[in-house]
Amino acid sequence: MREARLVPVWKRKFLSTTDSKHALPVAENVLNRRFNPEQPNQAWTADITYIRTRSGWLYLAVVLELFSRKIIGWAMSATMPADLVCRALKMAIGARKPAAGLIMHSDRGSQYASFEYQALLKRKPSAAP
Repeated sequence: MREARLVPVWKRKFLSTTDSKHALPVAENVLNRRFNPEQPNQAWTADITYIRTRSGWLYLAVVLELFSRKIIGWAMSATMPADLVCRALKMAIGARKPAAGLIMHSDRGSQYASFEYQALLKRKPSAAP
């Protein structure tokens, strides 16, 4: 950027996307940093980020398939309810229809620990969305 004389237009304000201090149960780290599965749909990961727009902050939840490194599910919202991450996961399940045994990895935030998201993970792939 320096060589091309590019400078940022605005200073980015930090927004927290993870609330790890909740009373909801959290899952064990089954993925254990094995980020290179041998075939598709063995492991997915999910996260939330935020994007500044002219109208304010927009939250983006994504599901990444680790074998292909492709985004297979996403959802956007002005807020971060559990429904945001559920919509991204439903899109991924609908696109890939994973078999039993899929490892789904995310942070320990309240959206991912929510009862709604956990119930979606426990459903059979053909039952969701």
